[in-house]
Amino acid sequence: MSLYTLARDGDMEQLTDTAKNSDSAAVRRRAAEMLGDVGDPEDDRTMDVLIYLAREDDEEAVRAAAVDGLDELGGNGLERLIAKETGVDPNAADWAAVRAFAKVLGGASIPEYRMAAANALGRMGDSDAVGPLAKRLDDPDPRVRERACLALGRIGDPRVVGRLQAKLDDDHPAVKAAAADALGTIANGKALAALLDLLDDENVSLRRLAASALGNASSAKPVPKLAGALEDEHDTVRRTAVFSIIELLANAPTKQSHAVRDAVISELQDADDETVLGPLVEILEDATQARQRRNAVWFLGRVSSAEPPKHVLHALIDALDDDDKMTAQFAATSITNLEGLQVESALIELVKDDDASVEARAKAAYALGSVGGDRARETLDAITDSDVDKQIRKRAFASLSKLGGVRQ
Repeated sequence: MSLYTLARDGDMEQLTDTAKNSDSAAVRRRAAEMLGDVGDPEDDRTMDVLIYLAREDDEEAVRAAAVDGLDELGGNGLERLIAKETGVDPNAADWAAVRAFAKVLGGASIPEYRMAAANALGRMGDSDAVGPLAKRLDDPDPRVRERACLALGRIGDPRVVGRLQAKLDDDHPAVKAAAADALGTIANGKALAALLDLLDDENVSLRRLAASALGNASSAKPVPKLAGALEDEHDTVRRTAVFSIIELLANAPTKQSHAVRDAVISELQDADDETVLGPLVEILEDATQARQRRNAVWFLGRVSSAEPPKHVLHALIDALDDDDKMTAQFAATSITNLEGLQVESALIELVKDDDASVEARAKAAYALGSVGGDRARETLDAITDSDVDKQIRKRAFASLSKLGGVRQ
């Protein structure tokens, strides 16, 4: 039975047994990761196995995975791990725990304990831990440097941006990635500026991470570099760049939103349709934040070809019934920028659909006034003589007038 199946079925007994006793280091490592993901911090067996692996396993990759598993699991697992050898009270008050873990971080000879201390300090989020963690950015063990970077990102203190920026030149890719992740989390101007050059890094994971983090900016400055990433050879980087470009607009202060919007629309119009349209549709369909859907639907109407692919048209049609009224209105406006028989047909189908909401049918009638022809005119004319909701009839009348009225 696979580890995935054990985790899915909640078979913690078998999963912990596999983590502890498998002959394969790769299996033990992956099992430790899964225990952190799906385990219960109240389950002593899970906690004990992860602590055992962190202390006793012969493979450093397994020990590292167990340390991170304890961090992911929560509870006081990291504290209990370090207490096994150092005597740190796992139930100490926060200020005392920070001081104790900082001491372990700076003085423990076993790197896994320094890793655990870094993780614990990051999870505590206390600013008093910033100094001790910053010192470990030069730890001889790259695994400790990596976790010190991540912990500093968790705390989010902007004072360490310069130190983290220096780690972008670390010899170990995992440390560089952790530093970039931390800078993206801190996300002030200096931190994000440090990530711009990573969009040209030879490591695809770093390029994707930088593209993702730059979506947190509050100005249009990263837009040209992100636009360049739309031509990256890797699809994941291209898609991430689109997501971040949309996020830039969502994050921009009101005073800067027009400048960001102008910069974005200019860049997206020049990009390849296949690169841009798929992620925009994905944002529209999956985003939980209304501001992201609004921006996606607005751009879809401006960067799509006049006769868009079917999946783009269907996404816009579906958005006419979005719970967010502004997203629905933006969808109607975007559709009016399109043309072609399939656009007209889709709108006619919706406006005739008795099962669709009144709001969606009214917006479809509105859009037909801009994109429709003879078929639309006939449909709208029939609606004005029917007993449909007044809102739909009102939109139909307005669209008929835009189309030149009913042909006699």
